[in-house]
Amino acid sequence: MKKILISTAMLAIFSLTGCTTTGGVNNNAGNAIGTANEIGMNVFRAAVDNQCRSQIENQSAWRIASAAMTETQEEAIKSNVCGCVSEQAPQQVTIVELGNAAIDTNYRTQLVTRVVAKSLQSCYASFAK
Repeated sequence: MKKILISTAMLAIFSLTGCTTTGGVNNNAGNAIGTANEIGMNVFRAAVDNQCRSQIENQSAWRIASAAMTETQEEAIKSNVCGCVSEQAPQQVTIVELGNAAIDTNYRTQLVTRVVAKSLQSCYASFAK
């Protein structure tokens, strides 16, 4: 369901972007494109956050460490680490990659996985200090 929602949102964003840039003189085109890009990045960040949490939970070290934590502690750590990963994500993708991700679900999955893998270890290490 989340994948369908993300796909629909990304397609809507790029459709709206296309509509705003086809006019001759449109003073609001820049604002609309900026808003569409921001929405697209927010959707992308949410997908990155979900993937990050999934990858953390699948790590054997996390399963061992989390056995001694409360749910509140687990959530705080995941929120801190995945928040860091989500903040770094936009710096690692181009608008072309986001466009491809909006169209191709396999590409989107690969892109999100790649971005999370690049950022997760550095963010995890910074919070483990």
